[in-house]
Amino acid sequence: MASTVRSNNELRMKAQQKLREEGSNMTSLERLRMQCLARGSGGITSLGRQFRIMDDDGNRSLSIKEFKKGLHDFGVDIDGGQAEELFNELDKDGSGSLDFDEFLIALRGPMKASRKNLVKMAFKKLDKTGDGIITVDDLRGVYNCRNHPKYLSGEKTEDQILNDFLVTFDTPNEADQKVTEDEFMNYYAGVSASIDNDAYFDLMMRNAWKI
Repeated sequence: MASTVRSNNELRMKAQQKLREEGSNMTSLERLRMQCLARGSGGITSLGRQFRIMDDDGNRSLSIKEFKKGLHDFGVDIDGGQAEELFNELDKDGSGSLDFDEFLIALRGPMKASRKNLVKMAFKKLDKTGDGIITVDDLRGVYNCRNHPKYLSGEKTEDQILNDFLVTFDTPNEADQKVTEDEFMNYYAGVSASIDNDAYFDLMMRNAWKI
């Protein structure tokens, strides 16, 4: 239901090629976007998680110091000057504080409204409780894992397989067994970047989530 290994590899290769061929002419935001996508469909979600775990006071905003540290810890190739340029570009009101939700939306890049609507429809179907978060309990009865090889072999329980599925949309090392709509959208923004054909994206989403 999530991105296939093949499409993930294609996305990585396309992003890496674009960085090699056009990197010097890209804006700081475009370079960062491509570096995230070079890690696969979950790259943007992973960066979002990096910033979220830094948000100790829960105010969902970053100072320039926190912003630089987050990018450094994530391991992207962006120097201090480029980070400051990007921060100032996104800090529209000049407050010295950056809302990281707005930052991640900008980082996703252009995504057609029709594709966003499909992603939202899929999330809504999964979020059975309507609380804006997908959990293992939400997945029961929606994601059928009883034909999964590891379930059939007895290697993993249903809950373990459902948890593994949630990690697809999260960062494995900091996975919290919950997926927000933003994380879901960030993930599929990466998938979308690997698919040029609108009809194929539409078919893929509808077949995957039966929407």
